[in-house]
Amino acid sequence: MDPNPAEPAGAPVVARTRLIPAMLLGFVCRCPHCGEGKMFGRFLKVRPHCEACGMQLDGHRADDFPPYIVIFLVGHIVGYLILTFEMGYDVPLWVSVTLWPGLTLGLAAALLQPVKGAVIGLQYATRMHGFGTSPPPRPGAEETRVGSGHPAPSADAGRV
Repeated sequence: MDPNPAEPAGAPVVARTRLIPAMLLGFVCRCPHCGEGKMFGRFLKVRPHCEACGMQLDGHRADDFPPYIVIFLVGHIVGYLILTFEMGYDVPLWVSVTLWPGLTLGLAAALLQPVKGAVIGLQYATRMHGFGTSPPPRPGAEETRVGSGHPAPSADAGRV
């Protein structure tokens, strides 16, 4: 069975980065394929392609999933801190009014870009949306598989 019906038969198959490493590369805002190029041109604007390996990055469909993850994480972190501090200490009202909204906005702004990068890394590793076709070969790496994943014949094959 053909692993990717969108690919023409006999096209070289380039190994993709595995799920967790691709998500970690996305979290640090690097290309999930090569790990060299920057993923974002501006704060949340994904570059059209990686400047290092040439992989198309603009086919992703992250949409609303990164903000949902950020809201979930920040809500649990700040909620825990509010409960801990308000129950354990006598915190003045002005400290609560300035600290908690500021911490919430700061954490949300700091996590939004890395979480969006991780979601794009997830989509890349699982061939979702715009990442269905094989990526270009990594710079400096030779292709080791051809076609359906069988090893490519080497130059020394058949020699004794």
